Amino acid sequence: MGMGSIWHWLVVLLIVLVLFGAGKIPKLMGDLAKGVKAFKTGLKDEDEKVADASGQPPTTPAPGAAAQPAPAAPQASVQAQAAQPAGQTVRN
Repeated sequence: MGMGSIWHWLVVLLIVLVLFGAGKIPKLMGDLAKGVKAFKTGLKDEDEKVADASGQPPTTPAPGAAAQPAPAAPQASVQAQAAQPAGQTVRN
């Protein structure tokens, strides 16, 4: 029973419903959403404070501009292999 199994998630969901009840879950999700919103607002306010202190406008990436990953250096895949004479077997 792995983490991706549907039965695993159904059992977890059942346990959560039994522990918290169906009425509390929407309230918990609403509180979570408020917390995330407050966190994002705090980050935005902090960026504005830093920008005001430095005298530069806050920089935001363009919506269409995605970060380009640095090109990976080519790796040599040469492996040295010991050649066995014909007719001989390797014993461990």
